[in-house]
Amino acid sequence: MSDIADAAKRLLLGRPVRSDRLGHTLLPKRIALPIFASDALSSVAYAPDEVLLTLALAGLTATVISPWVGLAVVVVMMTVIASYRQNVHAYPSGGGDYEVATVNLGPKAGVTVASALLVDYVLTVAVSISSGAQYAASAIPSLRGHETSFAVALVVLLTLANLRGVRESGKAFAIPVYLYMVAIGATVVIGFVRYLAGDLPMAESSELEIVPVSAFDQGLVGLAGAFLVLRAFASGSAALTGVEAISNGVPAFKKPKSRNAATTLAFLGILSATFITSILVLARVTGIHYVEEPTEQLLRDGVPVGEEYVQHPVIGQLAETVFAGFPVAFVSVAIVTGLILVLAANTAFNGFPLLGSILAKDGYLPRQLHTRGDRLAFSNGILTLAAAAIALIVAFDAEVTRLIQLYIVGVFVSFTLSQLGMIRHWTRELRTEPDPRRRAQMTRSRVINTIGFGMTSVVLVVVLLTKFMLGAWIAILAMAGVFVLMRAIRGHYDSVRAELALGPDAEAARALPSRVHALVLVSHLHRPTMRAIAYARASRPQVLEAVTVGVDADDVARLKAEWEALDLPVPLRVLDSPFREITRPILTYVRSVRRESPRDIVVVYIPEYVVGHWWEQLLHNQSALRLKGRLLFTPGVVVASVPWQLASSEGQTGLEDRVRGTVPRDL
Repeated sequence: MSDIADAAKRLLLGRPVRSDRLGHTLLPKRIALPIFASDALSSVAYAPDEVLLTLALAGLTATVISPWVGLAVVVVMMTVIASYRQNVHAYPSGGGDYEVATVNLGPKAGVTVASALLVDYVLTVAVSISSGAQYAASAIPSLRGHETSFAVALVVLLTLANLRGVRESGKAFAIPVYLYMVAIGATVVIGFVRYLAGDLPMAESSELEIVPVSAFDQGLVGLAGAFLVLRAFASGSAALTGVEAISNGVPAFKKPKSRNAATTLAFLGILSATFITSILVLARVTGIHYVEEPTEQLLRDGVPVGEEYVQHPVIGQLAETVFAGFPVAFVSVAIVTGLILVLAANTAFNGFPLLGSILAKDGYLPRQLHTRGDRLAFSNGILTLAAAAIALIVAFDAEVTRLIQLYIVGVFVSFTLSQLGMIRHWTRELRTEPDPRRRAQMTRSRVINTIGFGMTSVVLVVVLLTKFMLGAWIAILAMAGVFVLMRAIRGHYDSVRAELALGPDAEAARALPSRVHALVLVSHLHRPTMRAIAYARASRPQVLEAVTVGVDADDVARLKAEWEALDLPVPLRVLDSPFREITRPILTYVRSVRRESPRDIVVVYIPEYVVGHWWEQLLHNQSALRLKGRLLFTPGVVVASVPWQLASSEGQTGLEDRVRGTVPRDL
């Protein structure tokens, strides 16, 4: 059975990779860009939707300012990217925002950033995969109503791909990401060329009328209108998610790591800013309408469009308009957009395990997250992320409009604290730097980070004000829960480390026990018992005795007779058990031995069956398991399991030269 499981694992994940091949998994810029930037680039597919959807609550006239809202988002984006270019040079170890905040603001700030990023990575997978499932359902009618199951299946596929290794998954995902760049780039270029030539048609939805909701029937006037514009800006700021992934993934780049990471960040910024601005401008000139409730907010000739109307995403409508008369191009754009939304989750599958590994090394997460798997990927981190994302997708039924409200809170918490940490970093460095040229560079970097801190702080406040009651409170609660959990894990590791540390009594701890008192537990006189006795004698203890519990008088009499008949050179002690218990009499006897000779070590040898089927485990070793569980809490006691392989376990370990079926000769 184990051979079949191992073969299946090798088929899915590939052969194990040696640790000395880690350098071969490092990424060049052409592979790193699709791996770490797919999240930020994919936001181009839904950030314009969120801007238009929010502004449409106030009616058609409100959507006129959508390009300006997009421009404000782009200004913040470019500032943040310029700030992170400073981060990757100053802190190239891969800790990213967590390391910056920890070093410059203290451990609590670092854990705050880490909890925000971990939650945001989970949300990235949930939002991206759910959005991709929605795109797929719009293209494939048979998937409608099954978006949640389809999204879960996509998460499983991404998990398997990433378990094969970062470089392998990057190569597999690079082509779709580059195709997406080409598709969006072609849509933008051809759209502007047709607009300048005067033959760009209007979108099909431009014929419809947008009805504002009752709360904004006066348009964007007054405090409510200003609040709606801020909300549109906050929703559009989802375009910034994923920017931090590159700073967390610097160790995965080829050398020079920091320079390559900074260059990749620059490419990401130029592409994202160009795409999101162009899409909003083209959506404006083609009259694309996109609303939250199309059946209620969209009218055709004064009549609601009804349930039969299918509202396509903004990019879908734009591609259909730009490539009017050329449906192959429109379908291609729709397909690669759906793919990029799914592959955007791959950024989180690289960022979450790396950050989890660093946090595990620092003691804030279980140490298993710091261990690389067979393919040199952080397998436990990948599986943890997948499980959390699947839980979120199922809980929210893969509905993007519900999940998006939880989004971007965490990333702007990390942005803000990271920029504040970098300001302190440069201030500290300037105090000791004598080189005028280097001081000028540091001063310029501090100015960039100061502007970044100001902008991200404002956006964070806007996001909290506009999205808190819409669901952002759930994300904040999750961050608080992760923060408390990580602090508790660190506290546990610290207390264990202090308890196990060598103190003034280290020399006494090295002293050998005065004697070893060995006990062999006996239930029947058979081969496992004989093996346990042989092992116990081979260790040459000062005292050796066999111990059985007298539950049944006839069984005890039979055992004594067999013992005497074999003339075994080990005394047999029978423990009384008037209430037919097994564990308690043995524990009582062991503790009595310890009381009589506190400096003695008591070694209890327990014969155990090794079985080949799970159901056999239910039929054997239950008393031994209970007894071991109690003995492990007894000071000065060592438990030694003596295995006996039953025939059903043959071949379970892959060993061919198993020894079984003979009585040890040393008796």
